[in-house]
Amino acid sequence: MFVELDKEVTEEKKLRYDKAYLRMAQTWAELSHCERKKVGALIVRDGRIISDGYNGTPAGFENCCEDQNGNTQWYVLHAEANAILKVARSTNDCSGATLFITLSPCKDCSKLVLQAGIKRVVYMMEYKDTTGVDFLKSAGVEVVHISDPN
Repeated sequence: MFVELDKEVTEEKKLRYDKAYLRMAQTWAELSHCERKKVGALIVRDGRIISDGYNGTPAGFENCCEDQNGNTQWYVLHAEANAILKVARSTNDCSGATLFITLSPCKDCSKLVLQAGIKRVVYMMEYKDTTGVDFLKSAGVEVVHISDPN
């Protein structure tokens, strides 16, 4: 009985932290210059934020994500890709980390997530194509959907 109670407390605490990190990712998304959709991401490992990202253009490009017709430019980086690439340029690595993101990963970014060694993905909104989430689940990555982090 004590073990079950302890497990409930742990799950409750985990959910509390998951929601807090998602709220932080929402705040980070506000930094995006994209008009159509603003997405934020955090990578957390061992209780520490090791990277962050939001969708936008590569360094050195004009901060304009859409063309004159309102379509996203092909070179815009997704939030999770930006966060993973930041880790790649540091002394950290994503092995065993959790990705907190405001929009579920697309199929291309899901490959990056898996290859980076991320073991858990927590997201808010579902992307129109769930292929990325399905891929991650089939690869053994824990995927958690929390639609309201408040």
